[in-house]
Amino acid sequence: MLTQMDCFGLTNPGLKRPTNQDHYLIADLNKSMRIHDTSLTLDNETRVYGGSQGKLLVVADGMGGEAEGERACTIAVDQLTTYVLNSLSWCFRLEQDSEQDFEDHLKEALESCQKSIHDVVAAHPEMQSMGTTMTMVYIVWPRAFVVHVGDSRCYLLRKGELAQITVDHTVSEIMVESGKMSREEAQHSPMGHALWNVLGGRSTELAVDVYKLTLQRDDVLLLCTDGLYNMVPQETLQELLNSNTSAESACRKLVDLANENGGKDNITVIVSHFLAPQAEDSRAFVEAEVPLNELTSGTSETSKTVVFSEPAADAKPATT
Repeated sequence: MLTQMDCFGLTNPGLKRPTNQDHYLIADLNKSMRIHDTSLTLDNETRVYGGSQGKLLVVADGMGGEAEGERACTIAVDQLTTYVLNSLSWCFRLEQDSEQDFEDHLKEALESCQKSIHDVVAAHPEMQSMGTTMTMVYIVWPRAFVVHVGDSRCYLLRKGELAQITVDHTVSEIMVESGKMSREEAQHSPMGHALWNVLGGRSTELAVDVYKLTLQRDDVLLLCTDGLYNMVPQETLQELLNSNTSAESACRKLVDLANENGGKDNITVIVSHFLAPQAEDSRAFVEAEVPLNELTSGTSETSKTVVFSEPAADAKPATT
């Protein structure tokens, strides 16, 4: 038995910014082999992939000036793809006693992004203020690991209720948690835009949050930058995600709403809806390779439906 996922991403510059400093990434995780020589009807050097075993979702929001913010965001997403492909220990079947080690590897992925940005800054000191947020979800059905730095967000819609999973790394959020400011005051405070934790920036320290979820069918994950949630209230997000529309339609409506409400910042969204099961298809498939440097350039949207393994009967929710 397999679970299907309807997933779509979209980015938009908004109405006030001359450039778009956001990026996003949706990627399948596959086992693969390269055919060097064979008597089969396959060309030499063909790469053969197994069915999708996992999913990687990423949104990132650059900061530090037009050119610097876009560059920091691009460096971070490019480095993340390189790390996941070459350094991360992929877990297609994750055992509970190995989750802590896997969390540490995921934190190291974002730390590698931090190092890549700082390496560029070392060669170009005039760019020392550039940085980026990053919110990533690594899915090995039914487990999802949300890895987070900055104030981009991950939400989970379950049984009609939308909950924010991540905590913003802003000064106003610290003041709310310490009781020095109410949640309502924080929504209108200039400290809501003051980030204390990003990839890059002037600090060499980095705090990476990891949240663990056990997904269920009919769950919806929403990843977004602040250009969405600052323009569209959470109750409206919840209403739209409950409308039984496709992931593509939901993304387009969310971006339109943000622009209708002012479009003051770049807007990036990923919507992922876990659907009913479908018939199993374990056949391998052949796919053309895409150069790594094309992953964060060119297109501004992507869509793909992907299949995951059925959850274990004894899987239990866990959140940190």
